[in-house]
Amino acid sequence: MTKFTDLNLDPKVLKAVADAGYESPTPIQAGAIPPALVGQDVLGIAQTGTGKTAGFVLPMITLLGRGRARARMPRSLVLCPTRELAAQVAENFDTYAKYTKLTKALLIGGVSFKEQDLLIDRGVDVLIATPGRLLDHFERGKLLLTGVQIMVVDEADRMLDMGFIPDIERIFNLTPFTRQTLFFSATMAPEIERITNTFLHNPARIEVARAATTGENISQGVVMFKASRKEREATEKRALLRAIIDGEGAACTNAIIFCNRKTDVDIVAKSLKKNGYNAEPIHGDLDQSQRTRTLDGFRDGTIRFLCASDVAARGLDIPAVTHVFNYDVPSHAEDYVHRIGRTGRAGRSGKTMMICAPRDEKNLAAIEQLIGNAVPRLDNPLGAGVPVTDDDTDAAPARAPRRPRREDRPKRDERPARAPRAEPAEAGPEAAVPVDAAPRRQPRPERHPTAEAAAEPTREPRRERGSRRDDRVVGMGDDTPTFILKSFEERSGD
Repeated sequence: MTKFTDLNLDPKVLKAVADAGYESPTPIQAGAIPPALVGQDVLGIAQTGTGKTAGFVLPMITLLGRGRARARMPRSLVLCPTRELAAQVAENFDTYAKYTKLTKALLIGGVSFKEQDLLIDRGVDVLIATPGRLLDHFERGKLLLTGVQIMVVDEADRMLDMGFIPDIERIFNLTPFTRQTLFFSATMAPEIERITNTFLHNPARIEVARAATTGENISQGVVMFKASRKEREATEKRALLRAIIDGEGAACTNAIIFCNRKTDVDIVAKSLKKNGYNAEPIHGDLDQSQRTRTLDGFRDGTIRFLCASDVAARGLDIPAVTHVFNYDVPSHAEDYVHRIGRTGRAGRSGKTMMICAPRDEKNLAAIEQLIGNAVPRLDNPLGAGVPVTDDDTDAAPARAPRRPRREDRPKRDERPARAPRAEPAEAGPEAAVPVDAAPRRQPRPERHPTAEAAAEPTREPRRERGSRRDDRVVGMGDDTPTFILKSFEERSGD
């Protein structure tokens, strides 16, 4: 069995590895470290949670042991898709380089440019950054990439999903052609294959697991869910999530709950907290300081449930996560592999469960096709009926009973006969008149001109518009000035 002492690493690195409690490398580490130490490009393909980070950090520290950093010119560059993953790589570097004098800088969003500029100006050996913030520093003239000797691209397939591929190609062109490239990914999409063929030179390909496979130590399952009414779907789905969590009992010491949308992350976290569960949200719209506090609380156990979007699917390296719950079926099948890879890390066993609504069955079929296995169906812990005991934040108001449709109404001959109209209790002899004898309304007689009507003065016929009615001027009253009534006809002889 291969041990770290057999990999020709620096003695200071071996001492730090021993302090961390590791003796034997994982398959991806045993395959990637030897070619990396001799300066060869490496293409590593392995599922998440297999130790890829140490696979490039350990040889990078050994290779950078000799040399000196210069101002604004880092000697090595590590690109990560998310802030959390970049921070995780920085923690690994601190762990394994504690007996060396190597320096690092972390360039991520949400942190002041001034503090990062001070680190770059001093000169760093290792620069760990996200693509966007790295290019921001470069365009401001605060950074030069011409001194990069080793370039690492971590989680390249996630870079593709987040639209960073054009930035990655630009960064590659800014670094020297003679650099050493270490390229790691969990899946190999055609676009990733094109980049490796363009920028890697005769790489050593290490593939310790078939692309897009899940760990055998992870138990999987899916609960098929159908709401009683469309407007109650979200509320009943949250009730089902709580029932699944309760069904795991004490075995679920902590868990990550993944949602597809950031708004759902906040809603699910709020619902869990309102029902007595210790949960906090984390997604890309939160401040970096808040995201860091939430992750620290989840690591030290003060937070039991972490409601997250896919921003956390790649950046969490917490070996003790026992469960992963997929509140939503991921839209991209590859994200399922990375989500459930947050549990069952470092050889531990893990469990993942997913809720699938009817509209998500197509995405579920794509996941099963990608991993090559059917996800086992689990029984609904709430049975056919889902009791609604949630916070009812999205509950619709009760509606009045619907009027029966026309075809559902009784026909005319099936309707009950009306009761006869009741007669007055006490009636005099004048009131005792048969109903048939009651006078009916007589038709209105036709009007004919009478003698009196003929004698009445007739109405003056309506004058045509513009004709003169009399000699009075409207608005002047009875005393009209004479000059207004004077004729202005032309005089003869003029």
